[in-house]
Amino acid sequence: MKLKSIIPMALGVLVVGLLGSNLRADPVDEKLVIDGQKEIITRAKAPAGHPFDEVVSGWHYRTPETRALEADSFQNPGMLYVERGAEIWNTVEGAAGKSCASCHGNAAESMKGVGAGYPKWSETAGKPVNLELQVDACRKDQMQAEPYKFDHDDQKALVTFIKHQSLGVPMSLDLAKGEMQSWWDRGKEMYYQRTGQLNLGCASCHEQNNGKYIRADHLSQGNVNGFPTYRLKQANMVSLHNRFRGCIRDTRAEFPKAFSDELIALEVYVTWRGTGLGIETPAVRQ
Repeated sequence: MKLKSIIPMALGVLVVGLLGSNLRADPVDEKLVIDGQKEIITRAKAPAGHPFDEVVSGWHYRTPETRALEADSFQNPGMLYVERGAEIWNTVEGAAGKSCASCHGNAAESMKGVGAGYPKWSETAGKPVNLELQVDACRKDQMQAEPYKFDHDDQKALVTFIKHQSLGVPMSLDLAKGEMQSWWDRGKEMYYQRTGQLNLGCASCHEQNNGKYIRADHLSQGNVNGFPTYRLKQANMVSLHNRFRGCIRDTRAEFPKAFSDELIALEVYVTWRGTGLGIETPAVRQ
């Protein structure tokens, strides 16, 4: 057998061995209070049908230094994206001569709670849309401006700004709208599907080995209430679909296109798994 065939197999054995080890630690028992004023719900009773009894924010799994960064808005590097997003919100673009504020006014009022309910069913699109797709629809239909390219810095900044207006609001999806339930079903199937040379799925890390360590990182439940999230290892704001694709890539599998039906379905399901957790955007993770 050739060396290049042996290496992926050996890596797979190593990863599975690490996941199966007993090296673990419980999430810390602390409260997340932003700037000493706003307490965020980081533990909540899981919704009916959830594999866990309690859903727990990834914040509880991070180091003391990382947790402290998120708790201090002045130190949180993700707040630079919030500031940039505020500028974009008020900037006129496109042939219609409009900005986001032209239709929605003061984001602190009009966007409060909005980010906690996405993805949501769109009759126009005939499927669920996330905030990025909704922003692109507004740019195209209302502003007559070009949609953003995936992970454009301004796209991440604007979505971060919009989500930040819902800071502390519990996540809650309306699965009764349109065909949301069927997309939830599809997302659940994808969550448990093993893929790639390492034969891993989302559940392999975030459910079956939740709390254990792999590559010196503490495996959380994988809840998404902090996205977009500032990741210290990348020194950048990371979108949810970027993280999805990164995880799938790490299984040595080909990843779907961003905002593909597969990843939108996965976003629906994963967001539901964190029902009740408060929006943390911009969260800080390692």
